[in-house]
Amino acid sequence: MSLRVSATVALAAAFISPIAALSQDKKNLPNIVIILADDLGYGDLGCYNKDSKIPTPNLDRLAQQGMRFTDAHSPSAVCSPTRYGLLTGRYPFRSPLKKGVVSPWGSPIIEPGRLTMPELLRRLGYRTACIGKWHLGWNWATKDGKAAASGKDSLSNVDFKKAIANGPTTRGFDYYFGTDVPNFPPYCFIENDRTIGIPSAPSRPEFNRPGPMLPGWQWVDVLPELSRRSVKYIEESAKRLPRVPFFLYVPLTSPHYPVVPAKEFQGKSKAGDYGDFVTQTDAVVGEILRALDQNGLTEDTIVIFTSDNGPEVVGEVGIGAYERLRRFGHASMGILRGVKRDLWEGGHRVPFLVRWPGKVQANSTSDQTIAHSDLMATFAAILKTPLPNDAAEDSVDISAAFRGEKVKREGLVHAGASGKLAIRQGDWVLIAAASGQENIKASGEPGWFRKDRDYADHQQPYELFNLREDPTQKANRYAEEMERGKAMLAVLERFQSDGRSVPRRQEKMP
Repeated sequence: MSLRVSATVALAAAFISPIAALSQDKKNLPNIVIILADDLGYGDLGCYNKDSKIPTPNLDRLAQQGMRFTDAHSPSAVCSPTRYGLLTGRYPFRSPLKKGVVSPWGSPIIEPGRLTMPELLRRLGYRTACIGKWHLGWNWATKDGKAAASGKDSLSNVDFKKAIANGPTTRGFDYYFGTDVPNFPPYCFIENDRTIGIPSAPSRPEFNRPGPMLPGWQWVDVLPELSRRSVKYIEESAKRLPRVPFFLYVPLTSPHYPVVPAKEFQGKSKAGDYGDFVTQTDAVVGEILRALDQNGLTEDTIVIFTSDNGPEVVGEVGIGAYERLRRFGHASMGILRGVKRDLWEGGHRVPFLVRWPGKVQANSTSDQTIAHSDLMATFAAILKTPLPNDAAEDSVDISAAFRGEKVKREGLVHAGASGKLAIRQGDWVLIAAASGQENIKASGEPGWFRKDRDYADHQQPYELFNLREDPTQKANRYAEEMERGKAMLAVLERFQSDGRSVPRRQEKMP
């Protein structure tokens, strides 16, 4: 054995040994289920908005059974960066994707070799599965050796008979089933690293992203199939002997476009098709919770429900958040300012529910500032396993918050669709951009909305708000609090240059 190989083996053994010791007692490790809705707003759930026009009985019950966080944030105001932050414990500005989302046929943005949350749990002996929307990139094999793309006839040069490289099963998941993005090609289901069937038909005219489609593909069938597969995974996990803990990550495709509520949910809300689709999303959560109950797993399972960003507003959803407020009187963003893509709170403050019987107090509420990127360090702490310093560099252990105790953090960074950033410290948030609006054309506040909420225009280079005094972000305080703003900006710049925002860790968990 060479000196280099033996050193590598020794290093691996040094890191894995405490994990191996812990995993010997798998029966005491909690199962973990994370359900991530897509484009669900802070004000869509009844437990967050008493004036909601959308029935969400299952999620309201989940809130009663656990803890409801009122100041939780997605790592970004758009999709792919949030998923990166959740699974890696890093701020998405550190990823290869600096703005926007992964495009159709786009390459992976979770770097090869990076420790992810599912990989950490897998090393502890967990079975890991992702069922739902991936949207973190793949490497598609092509017939002509060129980059994957759809042609003018909406077909593609992708070779669907070959495996898809560098997807979920190479980033810590034992099993994957889902659709990459519901409105991106290919229009088919993917299982592990292969499409189910060959997408050989051109997409229909109503598909806003042309590309190859499985013959007979129907959007309305996607969400029910994700629900069925999730329930099946739970049932199969319950039957395994000896017991093996599992991590089930369910990134739903709803209520993201295409808004396609199944027939039995149509007309169930008072907020149009979108509201009906949210009600169907709530029902899917109910099916997953029921599966845990029926299989005797509820007491041994941590359940987290949240969303990847604020509500959509652009025309592709038919009726966006502002028009929905005007037409139905339903505020998907709640009292918050902003929507998906924005650096204002409505772009990234999201519902966040945690249930862990016997560990998290039922019917409790926390106003502590947290983020999806905190979950990796939190699970590591709960499971008493070390995290290396070159992983989860922005992940804060928030397990104390689950117990109703205070969590210390120097600051929390928010990202908008354009890649611009904001930093939160205590009650204050500094938006390091000329405007909190990330896409004026797509998501600019309508004049009637601004007038009704009495917002004032400011010509300051930054926006600084006190969220406790001004939760709707009406008053930019930067001019009068310039020194505070400069100090916060300095912290943000240090977080960027240091490559981490949490202190270097001890070698072993306390």
